[in-house]
Amino acid sequence: MSIQIVETVTGQSMSDLRAARDRASGDLVELRLDSVPRPDVQGALEGRRTPVMVTCRPTWEGGGFEGPEEARLRLLGDAIRLGAEYVDVEWRADRDRLPTHERTRLVISHHDFTGVPVDLGDRVRSMLGAGADIVKVAITPGRLSDCVTLRDAMRFDQPHVAIAMGRRGELTRLCPWLFGSCWTYGGAAAAGQPSTADLREVYRVSERSASTAIYGIAGSPLAHSASPAMHNPAFQACGIDAIYVPFETTDADDLLAVADVVGARGFSVTAPLKERTFARVPEVDDLSRRIGAVNTLRREASGAWAGRNFDVAGFLSPFDRRGIDLAGTRAVVLGAGGAARTAIWALTSRGARVVVSARREDRAVALAAEFGIATVAWPPQGGRDLLVNATPVGTWPQVAECPVPISALGGGCVYDLIYNPADTALLVGARAAGADAIGGLEMLIGQACRQFEWWTGQAAPAAEVAAAAAAFVQRTHGVGTPGVSMPGILQTRVQDPI
Repeated sequence: MSIQIVETVTGQSMSDLRAARDRASGDLVELRLDSVPRPDVQGALEGRRTPVMVTCRPTWEGGGFEGPEEARLRLLGDAIRLGAEYVDVEWRADRDRLPTHERTRLVISHHDFTGVPVDLGDRVRSMLGAGADIVKVAITPGRLSDCVTLRDAMRFDQPHVAIAMGRRGELTRLCPWLFGSCWTYGGAAAAGQPSTADLREVYRVSERSASTAIYGIAGSPLAHSASPAMHNPAFQACGIDAIYVPFETTDADDLLAVADVVGARGFSVTAPLKERTFARVPEVDDLSRRIGAVNTLRREASGAWAGRNFDVAGFLSPFDRRGIDLAGTRAVVLGAGGAARTAIWALTSRGARVVVSARREDRAVALAAEFGIATVAWPPQGGRDLLVNATPVGTWPQVAECPVPISALGGGCVYDLIYNPADTALLVGARAAGADAIGGLEMLIGQACRQFEWWTGQAAPAAEVAAAAAAFVQRTHGVGTPGVSMPGILQTRVQDPI
C-alpha cells in the first residue's frame, strides 16, 4: 500500500478553510478547526471532494483552540456524527465523551514539543490500548538519532504515524516508510512540514518503498539548500529508485550512526561537517587529504564510507567555461573556513597569487600559514583582479547583507560562492562598481553532477540538474531577480561537458 499524503489546511475564517480544502491536492485533507475563530463542522464537511480528517487542537497540545474542553469535544463529536472520514483526538483528552460512527476512523495523537519523553515506550503502549484506529506520535528531536528512538518505539503492526518535528526530523516526513507510517503531512501548519507539491513532485513519497535508496545532504542549517531540488529530479531522469533528503545536524558521529540505521548510500556534506566527517571516514582521496575536508560521502560495497572533495572542481568550473587563465591573477579570498580553504587551494593550484582576509584576524593568519600566503586587513581594499566571497554573509534569508562595504569593490571580477539567492547584494554591488560577477549557482551545479556520477556510475543528467537549480532559486526568490539571467546560467551549464 502506498504512502498517503495528508495536506493540512488552516484559515482565518470558515470560508478561508473551505477554500483551502478545495484547493488542496493531498490524498487526505486535515481540516484544522482550531485555526478559525468560530468553527462550523457541518460547513467544513459539506461539499468535500476529498476524504478529510477533522482536528481541533487545544492550546495545551500546541493548537489554537482556547475555549472550554466540553465545547471542543462537542465539535469533534459533531464531526463523527456527520461522518468525517477521520477525526484526530488527543491521547490526553476525555475520549469516552466522543460518539462512534461506522464511517469515521479515530486517530489518537500525542505531541511532545519539549523533546523525547523518557517514558515514550510506556506512552505508546497506553495509546495502543486506547481504542485507536491509528496511533500518531510526534516528538521534538534534539539529535538526528532521536528519529531512530521514535522508530524503535513505534514498531508494531497497528496503523500508525511517527513524526519528529522540526528540521532534525525531516527524515520522518520525507521517508515515512522507514518508520512504518501510513501517511505523511504536507502544508504550512507545522515547523519542518514540506509542501504537498514537494512531497508529490520532488520527493515522490507515494512511489517509495523499502527498496528505495537513501541519499541526502548533511550539515546545518539546510533550509536554504537547493540540493534536494536538484538530485531528486536527477535520480528520476535516470530511472533510479532513490530519494535525497536533508539530514540537518552539526554532529558527524550522530549523522553516521543514523546513516547506518537507515542504510543511507551517500551524502553531500556541507558546513560545519566537511572537516568533521573527513576525520571519521576511513577512505579518502589525495585531494581531500591535502585540503583536510570532504564534501561527498559514498558507502562502499564493504559497508565502509569513502569521501571525496568535488569543491575544487566545482569552484574552478566557471573559469574553465569562460576560458579564463588564472595564472598570475591577484586574488583576495574572504573568510577563513572550509569554503575559503577550498578557494585558496583551487586558485593556488592554477598559479594565482592569493591573499586571505577575514573579520577574525587570528583565523585568517592560521589559514594563510597553511598555504604559505599572506593576509590583508579587513575589509580588503583595491589592487586585485579577483575577489572571492567564501563567507555565508548574504545567504538567504539575510539577503540584504554584504560581506564587505560596497565602497571596497572596484573592477576586475567578484565571485560569490553563495547561490541562494542567485543575485546577492555583493554581486549587485560588484556590477554597479563595474566588476564582472560570478554567482555560486554555477559551482553548485558542477558539484552536484560530479557527486551524482560518483554515487551512481552514470553520466549526470546535466540539463535536468541545471533546470532544477534555476527553478529552485526562482521559486525561492521570485522570477526576474535584478541582474540574474537564469536561462543564461542554464544554457551555460548544459553546454559544459561533465
